[in-house]
Amino acid sequence: MSPLGGSPSGRSLVLILGALSAFGPLSLDLYLPSLPSLARDLHTTTAASALTLTACLIGLAVGQLLSGPLSDQLGRRRPVIVGVAVYAAASVACMIAPNIWTLVGLRLLQGFAGAAGIVVARAVVRDLHTGAVAARLFALLLVINGLVPVIAPVLGSQLLRITDWRGVFGVLGLIGVLLLLGVVHELPETLPVAARRSGSLRETLRILRRLLGDGSFMGYTMCSGLVLGALFAYIAGSPFVLQTRYGLSSQMFSVIFAGNALGIIVAGQISSRLVARVTPERLLGAGVFICGAGAAVVLGAACTGAGLPAILPGLFVVVASVGLVLPNATALALADHPHEAGTASALLGFVQFAIGACAAPFAGIAGSSADLPMALTITALSAGALLAWALNQPNAIRASERSADA
Repeated sequence: MSPLGGSPSGRSLVLILGALSAFGPLSLDLYLPSLPSLARDLHTTTAASALTLTACLIGLAVGQLLSGPLSDQLGRRRPVIVGVAVYAAASVACMIAPNIWTLVGLRLLQGFAGAAGIVVARAVVRDLHTGAVAARLFALLLVINGLVPVIAPVLGSQLLRITDWRGVFGVLGLIGVLLLLGVVHELPETLPVAARRSGSLRETLRILRRLLGDGSFMGYTMCSGLVLGALFAYIAGSPFVLQTRYGLSSQMFSVIFAGNALGIIVAGQISSRLVARVTPERLLGAGVFICGAGAAVVLGAACTGAGLPAILPGLFVVVASVGLVLPNATALALADHPHEAGTASALLGFVQFAIGACAAPFAGIAGSSADLPMALTITALSAGALLAWALNQPNAIRASERSADA
């Protein structure tokens, strides 16, 4: 019986995998409401404080390139246990960072360690399932994952009533310890010893080169990466745009942020229910087009000065589209790579977070009170996702024909 079945142990495993895959939003969203006060406390600029987001994203990206191949060589459990333990320690160290550059370095380490959870969660699902079943499970993980952006900024804003940004990082450390206990007790080993790779660096590089040359894999990877880049531009820019430009309190910002994140959950639920009747390819296409439509609304609102009544619905649509794009693009990208699921998952995650790391600084390039850079960044990335999806259609058609022949 699959560990992801309907048994209690299966449900607890899904919760653990969902929590591991949520290291990205957990590391970014909990302290978002405190970014303006962090900048003031450390006597730094908006752009420098945004580098704490960028550093974490770089760590999340590069860390997957290490932990993915390691999980193909050593199994899934050992890399993720070490990664979660280091994540908890780095979070506590962030509490006592004396200046912005120390904090940036610790955030890099925090993201690097947390990357193991993200890549292993995807690899475990691929160890067990493929196709529509995998897409459904990825959508379920995304629902759990999506709860973090709902809860985290609300919790972060409430924490600011009793502590400062340093206390927020203390809570992240506590969460890391609790998750470490859950991994040790609930996460089984899903990669048998006989299925593990020997693990030379040359072999890993050979697999990475093959994946980079796989048009279908890279097409799905770029679709998801560019849409996630739009999400990260929103994450990096919205605390300043909504709080500084439009004067929202940190509490109201957290409510709006949580409401947008609910869109991911709803779209993920829709995807998990439809995937048995609608192909993951069609659901992915719908998500990419929805993201583009939302971006157009955001750009129009920024250019015309229409304000919050126009910009907020557009941001909601952009964020919600992730619930359709991410699970289906992930399942499609990993479907043909069962024997190197960890490495393929690592490259997929690296591209996603690398794009996010590059996009985040552009959202605030014109200062804390300008919404046009955020809108332009989101729109450019959404247009890129549409282009990547369109260019990948010949690969998708060939894959569909191979599946029909089989």
